[in-house]
Amino acid sequence: MTMDPDALDAPADPDATSARLRLDRALDLLAVTFRGMTARADEDNCECHWGSAEELALLKMPDVELDPDLLRRTWRAIDWRDQGAALRRVLPQFARSLVQGLESPLSDMDDAGRAFALGHWQEWPEPQSEAVWEFLHAWWAYSLTVPDPAVPVHEVLELCTEASDTLTPWLTAWEAHDDRHADRHLAEAVDAWEYDLLADQLPWYAWGDEEALRIELVAWLVRYAPARLRAAPDVPEELLHRIRLIGLTGPARWEDPHWPRHRY
Repeated sequence: MTMDPDALDAPADPDATSARLRLDRALDLLAVTFRGMTARADEDNCECHWGSAEELALLKMPDVELDPDLLRRTWRAIDWRDQGAALRRVLPQFARSLVQGLESPLSDMDDAGRAFALGHWQEWPEPQSEAVWEFLHAWWAYSLTVPDPAVPVHEVLELCTEASDTLTPWLTAWEAHDDRHADRHLAEAVDAWEYDLLADQLPWYAWGDEEALRIELVAWLVRYAPARLRAAPDVPEELLHRIRLIGLTGPARWEDPHWPRHRY
């Protein structure tokens, strides 16, 4: 298996075990699919802002593990001559680092998602694009299934949405995971999102149609979340009121007795 056995929480139920096995296979598939990939031979970047010539040379050597700082500088750079080749070079190691939560404390997950999008991975040859799709879906399914994923579920959603330029399949998958862990992740997501959504802002920075994403997220929360969270244990009633308020506009929202008096 690709994963370090200590890198993820040990699954305690069959669904989590199955999801972890799927994620391990997806990471293995990335390693096989992108084995031997390199940055372009003529690739270049600024030594002052990106890194040294010696570090650049490593990107032109296949299958050499990069130190965490070099890996991070590589995927965060948006000025490669060939973004796709640079992403393919680091993708197996980048994906493992994401799953283990090594990127989350130091960056926003929407930035990591845009690293995928800037590589235009959906236009790659079919075996490559399918390997990326499977990784994203496997990681998302695993995150929903376990109680304490290394990266919070709402951050994984940001990455998957930015990487794929769509919110729909990830929300659909969340609905399909009708269990206590998915419900708790939903409550945590609402708690993280409500301040921005009550200001009619998407809770992350999107390069695509931010307003369309916000409208879809709000409609999904208002339609789907209340019934799930009412049935879940230990969900504060006030959180349910926040969801209701997110579905309102204008004075109906801020004159409601449950308006939280946020300052913007």
